[in-house]
Formats: sequence, structure tokens, C-alpha cells
Amino acid sequence: MLRKLEAVAEKYDELTRLLSDPGVAANHQQYQKYSRERSDIEDVVNHYRAYKDLEKQISEAGEITNDKQSDPELRAMAEAELKELSPKIAQMEQELRLMLVPKDPRDDRNVFLEIRAGAGGDEAGLFAAELFRMYSRYSEKKRWKLTLLDMSTTGVGGAKEVIAQIQGKGVFSRLKYESGVHRVQRVPATESAGRIHTSTVTVAVLPEVDDVEVNIEQKDLRIDTYCSSGPGGQCVNTTYSAVRITHIPTNEVVAVQDERSQLKNREKAMKILKSRLLEKERARQDAETAQDRKSQVGSGERSEKIRTYNFPQSRVTDHRIGLSLYRLDAVMDGDLDEFIDGLTSATNAERLKNL
Repeated sequence: MLRKLEAVAEKYDELTRLLSDPGVAANHQQYQKYSRERSDIEDVVNHYRAYKDLEKQISEAGEITNDKQSDPELRAMAEAELKELSPKIAQMEQELRLMLVPKDPRDDRNVFLEIRAGAGGDEAGLFAAELFRMYSRYSEKKRWKLTLLDMSTTGVGGAKEVIAQIQGKGVFSRLKYESGVHRVQRVPATESAGRIHTSTVTVAVLPEVDDVEVNIEQKDLRIDTYCSSGPGGQCVNTTYSAVRITHIPTNEVVAVQDERSQLKNREKAMKILKSRLLEKERARQDAETAQDRKSQVGSGERSEKIRTYNFPQSRVTDHRIGLSLYRLDAVMDGDLDEFIDGLTSATNAERLKNL
């Protein structure tokens, strides 16, 4: 680890030298490239140099404590300093290891959140609507912007499908662990015998993609327009602003109706389609790389049961890290950080083993 960190520090010094070179400064594109590279490793280098300084202090204090001829009072001070600094250097070493773990380049991207009712009929639809509220509340707490793009409802106030866009800092880095099957256990309002029913809801979190990442041929698309439904003023049911795009080779269908402009709805639908197609390709590649799949805490596959919400016991359990919290109401109100922090730590620990 220290050899890697020393190499990073040397690269940092070399980039600093290049940025002060008049020839580089004259080349705007090259200057920006070097400046960005230097900025990306600056925190690691500063942390590494603070670690080296601490290591030097510990070494000097150790020499004093081992010198039996040194002043007893000075030796006592050095022993106290060692006792204080030793835990700090262990913590810094762990932090440096985490800094060397390659960052997921998608972490800072906005996402498309897709929630679909699974097994359980009306009860699944009701829980799908509750999960959407949970993520809406979590987005509010993080000061993210959530936009509902499309929603098909059930007759009892539930949701068959919800598609939303969430924009903000580090959205994918926090929500990427939410993909999978969410299971609910509770007594439905219509259950007269008081029996607990089990229902499921599928959640998919797709990072927004750049246009250059996915190339879609126009001939592979079928685009339909129709009148929007639901609240929206005079334009609802009078203009063909809603858009449905079908990708013919994969039969992937995306519908968006949140904007009054057909063009804007089409742009959003294309972004969702590209995100889905790219995610399918990534899933295919991951499946081919078995070792990589094993190193993941949660694969994010839609068939994977990741969390159970047990209402009678007020318990929420994340099966990937074995964490159970007995405060279901708070979780359903968007208090998700303890789960997400635990999953992030577990993922980093696995990646450190493979580093």
C-alpha cells in the first residue's frame, strides 16, 4: 500500500511541476487535463503526507521511550504521546486503504428510479406507492430534486409502476444499493382473519447515461404519442404530449407524460431507454465475470430479495449485511442512511480484500 501511495505522491509532484511549466500553461486543454488529474489525487496525497508525519512522530517518541538513559519525565511524556498517536495511525491507515479503492465513475450521476408491484395483488401495489413515498422523503432530506415521470395506479390507491428522476449530488452513490426485491409482511386491511400476507415490490435504480455511451438506431424505435392522464390543467386529455417509445430489438418500452411538451417527454423517455439498455449490458458482462459478482454485497439484480419490511414486528431487515432495525415507521419516512452506510462499508471492505 505504501509503495502505491508513494507512486501517487510522486505523480502529484510531477503534475505540480508540469502545471508551472509555461509551455503547458499555454495549452489550455493540456493544462485542464493535468489540473483535473492533480485535483483527483490531492486528498490522497495530503492524507498520505499527514500519515508520514504521524509515523515520524511515533518513531521519535519510540526512540525516547527505548532510551533508558533519557530523562524520566521526558520518557513519560513520550509514552503518553505514543499511547495517543498509535490508534490515530491505525485509523489513518484504514482511511488510506479506502482511498486507494477505485471510485465507481457513476457515483455522481443522477438516476432513474423505477418501482413496480410484484407478487401480492393490491397489497403489492399499495406497498409500491409507500416505497415511492419513502424515496421521496429520503430525497427531500438529501435536498435532491425528484421528478415523477410516469405512474400507473391501482383502484385502491396503490401503484402498479412508478418511474421518477432524481437529481442531485452523489445520488447514484447512495441509491445504487436499493435495486432488487423489497418484501413486505403485514396484515392487509381487507384481511378479516388477521393473517399476515407477504408481497413483493421490485426497485431498479438506473444511473443516467451520456449520449455517447449508447447508440440507438432510429429504425429500431417505434414512437407513439397519446393524451396525458391525471392532474395537469387544461392540456390534459387535449394534446398528444405523452410519449411511448418501444425499442424493437429488445421490446423495451418507456412511457413519459410529466411534461406538457411532447419534445421534452421524448427526450426524457430516450434517456430512460438508454439507461435501461446500458444497465442490461452491464448485467450481462457482470454475469460473465463470476468472480466480480461474488465480490459484490448486492448484485442489484431484480430477482434478488434484498430487504424485508415486517409491520407486525416494526422490523426492517437488510439480508445482504444482516442488519435489522426495529423502527419501521422511521425507515418508511425516509430514514435510510443506516442501511446505506452499512452497505457502503461492507462493499468497501470486500473491495479492499480484492485490492
